[in-house]
Amino acid sequence: MLGGGTAQMAFAQAVSGPAADYPMVLGAPFAVGGVTYTPADTMNYDAVGYAVPDAAGGGGISGAHRTLPLPSYVEVTSLDTGRTILVRLERRGPMEGDGLVALSPGAIAQLGLSGAHSPVRVRRVNPPEGERALLRNGQQAPARMDTPPGLLTALKRKLGILPPAEPKPELLAAALAGKQPPAPAPKPVVRNTTPMPAPRPPAPSAPSAAPKAVAAPVPKPVTPRPEPKAPAKAEPKPAPKAEHPAAPPPHAKAYVVQVGAFSTRANADKAAREVGGAVAPAGKFFRVRIAAGSQDEAKAALGKAKRAGYADAQIQRAP
Repeated sequence: MLGGGTAQMAFAQAVSGPAADYPMVLGAPFAVGGVTYTPADTMNYDAVGYAVPDAAGGGGISGAHRTLPLPSYVEVTSLDTGRTILVRLERRGPMEGDGLVALSPGAIAQLGLSGAHSPVRVRRVNPPEGERALLRNGQQAPARMDTPPGLLTALKRKLGILPPAEPKPELLAAALAGKQPPAPAPKPVVRNTTPMPAPRPPAPSAPSAAPKAVAAPVPKPVTPRPEPKAPAKAEPKPAPKAEHPAAPPPHAKAYVVQVGAFSTRANADKAAREVGGAVAPAGKFFRVRIAAGSQDEAKAALGKAKRAGYADAQIQRAP
């Protein structure tokens, strides 16, 4: 039987030690503002949205999320500055508004957010135990490398706070529709229209002298031609063998789920692995699709894509 001091120490280790991260809790679905949220253990969660303040958590680096397991760890990136920090999700929320994540005062201070509605990226990660222990004890984990400006621009466009780049929308629309981008108009062929000089007529020849007498040729004896032989009978050709009919093509899929179109093959391959789809080139993009033989299969594949963070996925008829 443990004494008072020993029992208190064991309780503190259970709260702040590695065991405090397990078991992870999901909980039942709930509704916020008429929208139902179903908690799910999504390992590759990666989304953009807005961070809002959460008074809970105090100076610790913690946050609240509507669907990820509790506790879990995420990297939160400010789309205004590119700064990225590690946050421990400990609560359900936000319970009002359109915020993607609610951050404690300590997390907001470390991330350097100034507004009450700041654009962020939230990406689930699996940090080492040393960084987990820091967050469990209310301390800060080391800051991550800043996100490069090019990626920040792409994330802002995904969130809708920047207009799409030109002329990418036309190419992206063609890729999503499964069409090749229009080919450039052929250049006109310039032909040489300078007329060629007409050929000169041949110079007239000088009149010839009087013709000389030519001896008449001596006729040769006529040799009788041999009698033509009867044509040899052609040998009958063997009858052609009956060809086996080609095997009918396998049953084509009636539907596809269009997950998205990516400018690099690496990103397309990553998305295909996450959703179980296939990559196909489409002009300057790489299209990721999931084949489905029925509407039920298509709906299930669509749900899988959306749970993986591809909110723009849609069902299409197979071409």
